[in-house]
Amino acid sequence: MPKSPRGSIFVSVIGILFCGVAGGYSAWMLVSNLGIDGVIGAFIAAVVGMIVATALWAGGAALLRALGLMR
Repeated sequence: MPKSPRGSIFVSVIGILFCGVAGGYSAWMLVSNLGIDGVIGAFIAAVVGMIVATALWAGGAALLRALGLMR
């Protein structure tokens, strides 16, 4: 009999949404503060947002593993 997962899809979706919103907001603030707009601003915001969101997701997963809440 397979083991039941220790987390849920709902918690993962909430985590993905949180990381995406945080990454998008930080990218928007960076581009706004630098005064960059147009296509270049959108490109920079997309790249920065993805990097921040990925870093948050990886950091959160590492923290949960270190605390023993996730395998």
